[in-house]
Amino acid sequence: MVRTPACHFCHEAEETLGALFRARTINLVVVDADSDDGRDLIARHRPALAPLVLLDGEFFSSGRLPKHKLARALGAARLTVARP
Repeated sequence: MVRTPACHFCHEAEETLGALFRARTINLVVVDADSDDGRDLIARHRPALAPLVLLDGEFFSSGRLPKHKLARALGAARLTVARP
């Protein structure tokens, strides 16, 4: 997940994804948008809104985290979102 400061969608997504991480359902990596990695991911995936969420390294969503879509995706894949 690539987050920006003062972003309520980022905060909500980080809470949801953090709970899944603590339950050992996903691997979580959270990156600040102003970091080198964050800028690289934003340039590569060009999200319309923050946060940018990747699923196994591929674009999953931007903006408000789609929880139903996430639940479906977790049935078929491992979610990778990060904190370096």
